[in-house]
Amino acid sequence: MAPSTPSGSRPLPPADRTGTLPELPGVLTGDQVRTTVAWIAAQQDADGALPWSRGEQLDPWDSVEAAMALDVGGEHARAAAAYRWLAGQQRPDGSWASEYREGAETAPAAESNHAGYLAVGAWHSWLTTGDEELVEQLWPVVRRGLDLVTRMQLPGGAIGWALRPDGTADGTALLTGNASLFQALRCGIALAGLRGEVQPDWEVAVTDLGTALRTRPQDFADRSRYSMDWYYPVLGGAVTGAAARDRLAAGWDTFVVPGLGARCVSDRPWVTGAETCELALALAVADQPDAALEQLTAMQHLRDDDGSYWTGLVFADGKRWPVERTTWTAAAVVLAADALTGATPAAGLFRHPGTLPAPGMPRSADSLAGGAGTVHP
Repeated sequence: MAPSTPSGSRPLPPADRTGTLPELPGVLTGDQVRTTVAWIAAQQDADGALPWSRGEQLDPWDSVEAAMALDVGGEHARAAAAYRWLAGQQRPDGSWASEYREGAETAPAAESNHAGYLAVGAWHSWLTTGDEELVEQLWPVVRRGLDLVTRMQLPGGAIGWALRPDGTADGTALLTGNASLFQALRCGIALAGLRGEVQPDWEVAVTDLGTALRTRPQDFADRSRYSMDWYYPVLGGAVTGAAARDRLAAGWDTFVVPGLGARCVSDRPWVTGAETCELALALAVADQPDAALEQLTAMQHLRDDDGSYWTGLVFADGKRWPVERTTWTAAAVVLAADALTGATPAAGLFRHPGTLPAPGMPRSADSLAGGAGTVHP
């Protein structure tokens, strides 16, 4: 199936085929990464919407993840179209619906992690392309989303997972979502610095959130069965250095199945591709690239001939489950490969989150444009 044209009547320019693609000898070739990116692009709707797969549901967080992979693969116009579609769906309060189908809201809940993640995509896009026009267009959308996130912060620093019908934050905070929001707030601060602005409310919010993530586990709902709660505080950049390595080591035997990848849930014989690739990203953040490469290698059994990836495998009976191939699983592969190879200027966004500005650090357009995308040896 040929990819659709997300700009409607005007065809998109071709992808940039001259840039360097991630390539990991014996694991993924550049051509294989290109095929995976092309499969993601082929799922995009004519209006720019980027769902889980053609004709299926779309949620804002996963759509941003898929758009980032398009940028890694040189499909910059398609990534921008996906971001612009999301911008057009934002509600006045800064939120999005948690699910869309064919452009309509099918699950109206307003979740904080959805409100924040466009900041990560916008900063990633800037690092990859330097597209000032897109940043200009997305900035008001990012600002509304992160302003909502800060309004949803609870006493102690954690952020409620969703809005109640009366517009107040639900008192339940989810660890994985909060770790993602830690990264989103820092990316938002970076974007503000790029524009010569300051966002003191975001700086206070991310400081308090980081403290909660590191020292107040009781403030978050107990979802310790899920591997994301294990590695995401590392992936999002809240837990670093020796503490990050200790955290990953503590859960290793619980969640990692040698040769197959990471379990989604500790008590189920089920490994999933996206969680395995996110674990690889967390290992890269923790300065354990060999272990990260091992996990990215292990999950390649989920790759299909067309470059897509199945969501998971029930290894007790050798069956793929659920029977689906999603843009966000494929995107996690591409982003992990980029982080491990340093192929694009945005690779350091995940591998070196410490290069994002911390609260109180001076920020300038020059230092931000050059810093967060730098991959160190």
